[in-house]
Amino acid sequence: MTDRLGVARALAVLVPAALLGGAYVSQYGFGLFPCEMCWWQRYPHFAAVAAGLVAFVARPPQVWTALAGLAILTSGLIGGFHAGVEYGWWQGITGCAAPVSGTDVLDFNAAPLIRCDVAPWTLWGISLAGFNFLISCVAGAAIVALAAYRK
Repeated sequence: MTDRLGVARALAVLVPAALLGGAYVSQYGFGLFPCEMCWWQRYPHFAAVAAGLVAFVARPPQVWTALAGLAILTSGLIGGFHAGVEYGWWQGITGCAAPVSGTDVLDFNAAPLIRCDVAPWTLWGISLAGFNFLISCVAGAAIVALAAYRK
């Protein structure tokens, strides 16, 4: 195992775990419930954690590490799309961007409707989806590059 590969494997587990941890803290700690596109961003992170852990025991570790990096990058690209929907740059592709209508308003047993086109929280004008885009794209590309690096 090269030092670069060790760093890549650690990042392949720690980055998606930290991003998922942040998502769950914002959800359960601060009441920022996820919309449908938020969930879409979480799924590749779950896959990345699994692939990153497999990279510690399976051979060749570079393949599993690169797969984890690609999963993180995928989540980042979904986050970029979601951020664009939140900023109004383009239209979303799900029904969660549409306002509640008709009888849905009166259905108190339904799960809370969280709109995909409204950022519930921002910092410096960047939404959570925007931060996922920035962090995941940089980290995912770095992990893939470190895993693919050969002397």
